[in-house]
Amino acid sequence: MQPITLCMKQGFNAHENILSLIGKTPLIRLNKTTKDFNGTHFCKYEAHNPGHSNKDRIALHIINKAEESGLIDKHSTIIETSSGNTGFSLSMIAMVKGYKCIVAVSSKSSIDKIDMLKSMGAKVYVCPANVAADDSRSYYQVAKRLSEEIKDSFYVNQYFNDLNIDAHYQTTGPEIWEQTNGKITHLIASSGTGGTISGIGRFLKEKNKNIKIIGVDAFGSVLKKFHETGEFDESEIYPYRIEGMGKNLIPTSTDFKVIDHYEKVGDEESAHCAREIACKEGLFVGYTSGACLQALNQLNKNNIFESDSVVVSIFCDHGSRYMSKIYSDQWMEEQGFSINRTKEQFSSIEYIK
Repeated sequence: MQPITLCMKQGFNAHENILSLIGKTPLIRLNKTTKDFNGTHFCKYEAHNPGHSNKDRIALHIINKAEESGLIDKHSTIIETSSGNTGFSLSMIAMVKGYKCIVAVSSKSSIDKIDMLKSMGAKVYVCPANVAADDSRSYYQVAKRLSEEIKDSFYVNQYFNDLNIDAHYQTTGPEIWEQTNGKITHLIASSGTGGTISGIGRFLKEKNKNIKIIGVDAFGSVLKKFHETGEFDESEIYPYRIEGMGKNLIPTSTDFKVIDHYEKVGDEESAHCAREIACKEGLFVGYTSGACLQALNQLNKNNIFESDSVVVSIFCDHGSRYMSKIYSDQWMEEQGFSINRTKEQFSSIEYIK
């Protein structure tokens, strides 16, 4: 039940602030992109959150819990490591609640995400992407160092914070169960920190142990092999372009026990799939959403789905954060990605002189 706010008490049908809009995102059927697939396919459209990503959920949950526990006060500085989305969500919440915010991001993060962080008042540290997690220059270590140096700071630490899982266990999981009337058979979700797939997966498995929880991993990430063998294999690590998915460390905010399978996908195919979703479904989504569609393509070819399957994919964020990347023909060509696959679907620009 929503709390009674000042606006409601005064008779206004209005929200007290933007934070009450977090959650309760729509489930939308995928039609054209999955028309030849077995089963019925939906996406959980997390760009509908006010911060345009699923990270609003964990940011609000963690900050609320920290306030309840007395870990932060009006003088606190919130510090976090982020590929961009968690940082934006924290910056938005900090702005509303009156806290300062510092975000350490990877240089792989799009300039769009970095500019959005700045627009929300966050101080941003851009750290080299292709260094080991324990390197002093990595965004993990920079955020940790800043949290130790800055007085009255609160380090969110999403990769190793169980509240990351709990936020999705408490909200996203129940929403999907209710929206599918308990008929969901497969969950497809990109895996980075692992909080989203773990929290939703844990809830759904408690409802029906037969639901398949499938993580989407990137080539160049260690998650799939660790899940299958328990081995952290550094030889698996190499640079890749998808933001916010895969890892070069093992986050404790991933509950590998609830995940049935990891499907690895590539940079180029995932970029094209994101553009395809925009062109065919009218859903302007980010890079990891494209990765989910590519995983669906691969899984369908491997006959994972049946005619009565009900498949929900998590579309994590909004495409506006990738205008300088996957939605830029120039960037695509610079990466060596052929744009012929989606070129005909994209509108052209004609200048009138």
